[in-house]
Amino acid sequence: MKEPRIQYAQTSDGVSIAFAAVGEGPPLVYLVGSPLTHVQQIWRIPSYTWWNERLAATRKLVLLDVRGSGLSERDVAAFSLSDLCLDVDAVADRLGLDSFVLIGAQAGGLIGIHYALTRPQRVSLLGLFDAYPSGKHYFDFPQMRVFIAMMETDWELFTEALANYFYGWTVGEPARQFAAFLRECVTARDAQRFFEAVRESDLSPHLGEITQPVLVMQHRSIPIPGVDTAKALAAGIPNAQLLLLDGTWLEPANDIDTVVGVLDELQGIGASPASPAGLRTVLFTDLVGHTAMMSRLGDERGRAVLREHERITREVLKANGGTEVKTMGDGFMASFGSVTKSVECAIALQRAFAEHKGEWLAVRVGLNAGEPIEEDGDLFGATVILASRIAAKAEGGEILVADTVRGLCSGKGFLFADRGEFVAKGFEDPVRVYEVRWRDA
Repeated sequence: MKEPRIQYAQTSDGVSIAFAAVGEGPPLVYLVGSPLTHVQQIWRIPSYTWWNERLAATRKLVLLDVRGSGLSERDVAAFSLSDLCLDVDAVADRLGLDSFVLIGAQAGGLIGIHYALTRPQRVSLLGLFDAYPSGKHYFDFPQMRVFIAMMETDWELFTEALANYFYGWTVGEPARQFAAFLRECVTARDAQRFFEAVRESDLSPHLGEITQPVLVMQHRSIPIPGVDTAKALAAGIPNAQLLLLDGTWLEPANDIDTVVGVLDELQGIGASPASPAGLRTVLFTDLVGHTAMMSRLGDERGRAVLREHERITREVLKANGGTEVKTMGDGFMASFGSVTKSVECAIALQRAFAEHKGEWLAVRVGLNAGEPIEEDGDLFGATVILASRIAAKAEGGEILVADTVRGLCSGKGFLFADRGEFVAKGFEDPVRVYEVRWRDA
């Protein structure tokens, strides 16, 4: 998806707010990590892009930079929740949205709660992502006190630390890129002013007044505000549903289909028979030397070995959350909603075949991540074809992955070796692949 056109709306107090709208269907306004957002640069961060494209597949997705951030007007006078709600009003009015789904992440959740309480007629469904109802309580966490102190003394160090905190301290380049993105979003001065205003906000006493359906989403791997805060938040809202997710909000592959599926159900949005399947990791296996083995062993013994290969593969897929799409006699095609699980499964497969007693089984494995087309239980498209091409490049006992998979696995403890680029049949651009060093893990 191309970067969307940036538009502007004027608030009732005269502030220019930058926004972008993509997709068609029921409107969804998404407050992404305010004020750490930038409606143009956000499309250059893969973990955000996958979310945005998936959400925009069946709805009109509206992203905006709140005052003082991104491409919106900087150096504004005030950052109270009431002021920030005027930013949402301005964009909704500009687009003619009478009623819409509103999702707020982190501090954006506070804005969302305040907006739902003060404009109940405009919010049809409220989504809260890793959110908290009280800035007073949130900033009492020891980790947050450290971060705030760092923000006030060294802005660059603060953004680097925040990026590594969410990405993982061993990631390297993706975290550095994300830190640079954070510095594009807001100045140190405006970030301090924003969080000072948020710190004084406490909507906990008013949660029982929310009348809309609410989806509270919390990643288990994010310690602040954490699962306990999410449980208390959901318990305090009359019509709330709690959805706990694996990973972090920078790992969309782990949970994007789950979240969108729940949102679709709550909104009554149905998928077409050949709709995009969302971000999936596609895994191909291929048994090396299958034809020669069958010739050497004969049909009966050869088929017995193939059955053992199929048993091992299916057991490992099941144990690692993989979905068998189809088998091709001497290989399998499977899909995963989690890129981490897919690589773990590939490693488990190779270990299982290496430890197998009896006829030696050498399997090559290839993985790619993208948005295949799903139809009648099968997957199609460039994502699938490239996964197959990558598998064909592997040797027996090897796991090769696309650069996309390697990037999504940053900080997960996997060992990768750069195997260079190749031009896959049917593709114009070269593809960089990496070997998963599973024997060294």
